[in-house]
Amino acid sequence: MARNQRTIRKPISVSGIGLHTGVKSTITFKPAPENYWIRFIRTDVENCPEIVADINHVVDISRGTTLAQNGVQIHTVEHVLAAVAGLEIDNIIIEVNNVEPPVCDGSAIEFVKALKQAGIVEQEAPQEVLVIDKIMTYSDPKNRVDIHLLPSDSFQITFMIDYNKVPAIGTQYSSTYSLTDEFETDYASARTFCTLSEVEELKSRGLIKGGGVQNAVVYIDRHIEQSEVDRLRKMFGISSDINIGQSGTLNGVELRYYNEAVRHKILDLIGDFALLGVPVQGHVIAARSGHAHNVNFVKKIRKEYEKVLLTKKYQKSKAHGALFDISGIERILPHRYPFLMIDKVLDMVPGESVVAIKNVTINEPFFNGHFPVRRIMPGVLIVEALAQAGGLLLLNTIDNPQKYLVYFTGLDDVRFRKPVIPGDQIRLEVFFEQFRLSMCKMRAMAFVQNEVVVEATMMASLQEI
Repeated sequence: MARNQRTIRKPISVSGIGLHTGVKSTITFKPAPENYWIRFIRTDVENCPEIVADINHVVDISRGTTLAQNGVQIHTVEHVLAAVAGLEIDNIIIEVNNVEPPVCDGSAIEFVKALKQAGIVEQEAPQEVLVIDKIMTYSDPKNRVDIHLLPSDSFQITFMIDYNKVPAIGTQYSSTYSLTDEFETDYASARTFCTLSEVEELKSRGLIKGGGVQNAVVYIDRHIEQSEVDRLRKMFGISSDINIGQSGTLNGVELRYYNEAVRHKILDLIGDFALLGVPVQGHVIAARSGHAHNVNFVKKIRKEYEKVLLTKKYQKSKAHGALFDISGIERILPHRYPFLMIDKVLDMVPGESVVAIKNVTINEPFFNGHFPVRRIMPGVLIVEALAQAGGLLLLNTIDNPQKYLVYFTGLDDVRFRKPVIPGDQIRLEVFFEQFRLSMCKMRAMAFVQNEVVVEATMMASLQEI
């Protein structure tokens, strides 16, 4: 999947009404520089604030994907993102003059046509790609949702839905193996859909103010009484008599694909995956997933991506069986022999947790004077090893860790459970409990052969050098 970054050649606009808010809006796509990624700009708000299309800025996933940054929101961005990602555009400015982009016909095709009319151009910088090298899974048993991400030589999606209570939809399946070859023709025109019961409930709550049969496929999931025809005509803005098409859709709306519903699910997933911030090389296999599940899974993938970024930043050569070896650790921590108490880092979830290893050997300098007859590692040095692991975690919450030191300001609930002797391997696990500004509270535990030897609560702060 190696390729250069892409943007568009010239600005272009699309106008319409928002699906949920019903507001009139114009969206304008503009070229962006390399490494800019996808950013929305609210031109109707003072100072035209930016909202980065990033998983960390998702604030609502109830009926679509809503982003917010610094208190400014933009609703229902998934079809716009799907068009951009489906055409493999990496850097783009998306100006919107209201709170929600236009829904157009309920698909992404109008955005795709506009972007292609603007022209897609290749930039000089290479585009980084997250290559999936292990199976990742997400599951919600209550809602029978499963998503798997498998290694693959390209970005592929296999999706299955089943609406057994809605015969017009039923069980549907689709797979895409190439965005380049299939996205525009096979998926971009698939429209958003819902059942009649769902849309009635949403409209009763004041939602989907801009929704109707002109921009969504409404599947009939119940019997329509003659006495309620006028109410439904008014609700959906239908001037003629209401009828049910052969495909079981309200007002006889014809399907663009025999399995349009599942194809739209794939469209949504492409848009939600754009929030990862980097293209993926892997095969997504999803069953009965929606925006909420897609976003939760992308959050999980993002943590793996952040590990990749950390490894590239600090680990210059491959560390076998570890995230960082001693060379990578020394690029982050200021400590050196004989006071560097970590040998390797097995795993790290930035902003959450770290797992590190300290190998205890007979050659440790402290054994010469500490219980030289019965050699036991000083407990305070195990605490120091935990502190250094916590320092690694804390320093990786900032952009330039080499400019800061971690000062530990307090220890609580310290317990020394078992002695540590030469030949032991200590597994150091540290978790963030609170993190506000530059102050952090961490829970730390040290294990030898799965038994806790030391545990403590640690407080620390970041101080600029």
